[in-house]
This record gives sequence, structure tokens and C-alpha cells, in this order.
Amino acid sequence: MGMASVNTASEGMQLCIFDLRRGQQEGQELDKILFFFPADLPFATQLSVIGLSEGLITFTRIFSPDAACEVIEAERHSHVFFEAESDIWMVMVVEKSKESKAACQVDALRKVLKEVHSLFVLFHGTMRSMLEKETSGGLIRSHLYPFITDYLSDFLIGKKLQLPSFHDCLMERGTVQMLTVGREAAIEVQSLVKVLECSAGTTSCYSLVLFQDLLVSTTLSPDDTISLFTYAVLRLTPHALSSGATSWSYLQRTNAGSQVPALSTITNSGSVSDNIYRSRDTSLDQDNNCQVKRPLHHNRWFRGNDGFLASDIWGADNGSQTSVTPIVYLQLTEERMYLCAYQYKSLTIILLVPVSSILNGEQGLSLVKQQVLENVCVLSVPASLKMLRVEEKLSKGWGGENAYHVSGYRYLLVDDERVSRASPPAKVMTLAKDSLLAMSKLREEVNLEKKAKCSSSEVNCDKELEICVRAKNGAWVIARTSRGKELYMVLEKASETLLYASDAVEKFSNRYCSGVFSLD
Repeated sequence: MGMASVNTASEGMQLCIFDLRRGQQEGQELDKILFFFPADLPFATQLSVIGLSEGLITFTRIFSPDAACEVIEAERHSHVFFEAESDIWMVMVVEKSKESKAACQVDALRKVLKEVHSLFVLFHGTMRSMLEKETSGGLIRSHLYPFITDYLSDFLIGKKLQLPSFHDCLMERGTVQMLTVGREAAIEVQSLVKVLECSAGTTSCYSLVLFQDLLVSTTLSPDDTISLFTYAVLRLTPHALSSGATSWSYLQRTNAGSQVPALSTITNSGSVSDNIYRSRDTSLDQDNNCQVKRPLHHNRWFRGNDGFLASDIWGADNGSQTSVTPIVYLQLTEERMYLCAYQYKSLTIILLVPVSSILNGEQGLSLVKQQVLENVCVLSVPASLKMLRVEEKLSKGWGGENAYHVSGYRYLLVDDERVSRASPPAKVMTLAKDSLLAMSKLREEVNLEKKAKCSSSEVNCDKELEICVRAKNGAWVIARTSRGKELYMVLEKASETLLYASDAVEKFSNRYCSGVFSLD
């Protein structure tokens, strides 16, 4: 439950990435294909899908030169478009069925494309830079195929891809979920961040602090924060490291047991794609130094004796038993940073250290890790002790998985800083199907209204909006937007009147949103 099911066969879902600057001459059409799923489809079929997508992009640009095509609804398929980088397009084609016609959220599918792109850029840099580095396209294909197939494996249940659907209408992909902390705990966290920066010995390092699957602190830009937070929840936090553990995060919906039989489907697709791109890109065979890393591979991170997380994904340092520390790219500057993750109980701390500041590679980085634990700052307690204090204070104030549940309400709150808070998934699952369908449709209407305002001559795109809808089952489905913030709410008491529902929203706004959504 929670997502629309489509078979992994060719007629269910197709995902492609292509470059409009490549393959424009006759006989070179295959050069434009950077990724295609399922990979075992004939090239003629792949080119047909991409050719249709190109045609739709070109056609829609006639009427809207400045606004990229986002979705085309055909009789049997939905075509979802995302221009990841200049002239590099990601397109998802989803077959419609009786269920999916009311199930698939187009905006949610676009955010899936945005998410996988941001994660790819986090570990490999931009696609365009990889194409410029190796012009045949073999390098980027060799990285895209395993990366995206590993990413898609998180959406598999059995032999079906579980795409975002109306069940996910009270979740918001592409945001972070914050932990609410008291003043005393906030001071401790702020002190810890300063100690980490001091211990690392460089002023240009960055940190990300998580408790459970929630963000506590960040010194990164919003885009980099979301990318790193997403990866941490998928692969680094205690829930991600514990096989079979459950999480309330929308990023972790399936359990390990349900993925085992399904992984073979994706793995087979990956092996087929490996043979395909290697048969086309012979330049890769001439470069024996090209070793593909798979940062989204499951169960490849573990906690070391010193508390730092390590992985064998990136190999060992010069034949030693020391695991190579991964390098990530900041989005705005493309600066290369070492990703050092430390974990103590429910606390996960990610420290990004500039590669340029470390002289001796892994040896120099190990000294930085030692400094972080022992602390070299004058008149300061060791960072390890600070971490213990922070974890203890956050644990005492933590209300559990239902900490943000509000009795009688099922809600989603999104602010303009790309932070979201929502009812726990287990509580949302208690809603009736009619309520979820109504909310899904309402969110589509709100998205269209927002896009219409921003595409018009109006300077202010953040005008206030209120929509209240009575669902078939009598539930009230409500959306309010104000000052860049959005509130979506479902009230299922059939006896409620519109006045009662409006009053309930006012009470929620005043108590939990500082009155942002109040009509007064």
C-alpha cells in the first residue's frame, strides 16, 4: 500500500535520459541515449520513445519557449518530463490502468526524477561535466546504469515498481524533515557544530547532524542539505543500517524481506545494460582505470570501532584494509569534499572536509578523524563527549515515531525553506481511500494554480489560497497556502460542517504554525 504498481515489463514504466546535443546526424542516433530502463528493450523501441519525447519537447516549446514541458497526458500513458541539465532530459513514461489513472501524482513523479539526478550529481558531479570529460558517452553510461537501477530497487515490491500514488499525497519528496528541539538542546547542538569545525582544522568544512531519520542541524546550502539528507536516510542512519528495521520516513517504505525476490529483476536489467553500453562504448575497454562505484548499493555501510561509518563500495586504500572515504560534490561550486560519517546510537553526524585541504589522502583524513574525536581545540571538551551529551538530550526530548501526530488531524506542512512535517505514515494509512483520492486531486489543483500564477505577469507567486472540498465519504479535504508555506489537511469526521472544519484549521494554525494560515 502507498504507491501505484506497475510491472517492470516494458509496457509498465519506461525511464530514459538523453542529450539533445548528441546524435542529431543520421546514423548516430544512439549517441543521444545516456540511460534507458528497461535496458533490454530493442534499440528501435528506445529510439522510438526518445524520438516521441523530443517531438513533444519541440512542439510544446512553440507555445511556451521559456517554460519547459512537464507532463503530457495521452490516452494510455503519462509522459513526465524533467530537464535535469541544459539539453539533458529525463523522461518517465507510465502506462495508465484503472488504478493508476487516479493513483499517479505527476508532481511526485517529477520529484522522483529530480531526486535521482541530485543524488547522482552528489557523487559524480554534473552529467554535462562527465560528457565533456569523456565525449563518447561511455563514462557516463557506465555510471548511470548501475546508479539508477540501484535507486529503483528501493521502489520494488515483489516484481512490481511501486511508484508514488495518491497514498503519498500527505508526503513531500525533495524536502527535509526537521527535529524540533528545546532551547537547551539547541545550544548543545550549536556548540557541537563549532567544536566539529574547530577539530577538523579547516574553516571551509560543513556538517550535517541527524537524530534518527530527522535533521537537527546543517551548515550546507539548501540544495546540498536535501541531497545529503536524502542519502543519509536511504543508506547511513541507524534505520538504514539495520537490516529489516522500519522507518517513518517516506524515503524508506519497503522492508528488506520484500526486496529480496524483486532485486533479481533490477539486477538482470543492470547486467543487460552493462553488456549494452560496453558493446557500444569500446573506449571504456581501453581504460582499465575506470572503476564504477555504486553508492546506492544496499547493505554496504558498516560502523567501525571508532564510530565512523565505512564502506567497501569505494575499495581500499593502496591495497590496505582501510576503506576509501567517498568524495561528494557540492552543487553550486562543484567543490570536492570527503564524506565522513560518525554514528553514536541514534545520532548521525556527517562532516564534509575539502579534498584540497587534505595533503596525504586517507592518511591525512585519518588524522582529521582522530582530531575530531579527541579534539584539539583549546578550552573545549572533546567532540566525542559533546556527541554523547547531544544524543542524550535529544533522546530525552524525543517523543517516538508518533511525536508529530496531532489527534484528529492528518496533515502535511511544507514551508518555503523546503522543510516539511507530516502526520506519521502509519496514521495516514488509517485514512479512507476516498479521502486520499480527494487530497491527491486537490494537490494537483493547487500545483496548477501555483504554476499559473508564477507563469503570469504577477510578480508575487506566493498569494494566499484556500480550497475546501467535501470528499465522497464526507471527509473535509483542505489546502491553504500563505507566505510561501503550504498546509494540507484531511478531517474525516462525517458530522463536521464547513464552519467546524475551518475552525479546526484555525486552531491547528495558531497552535502549530504560529498563525500563518489563520484567516484573521
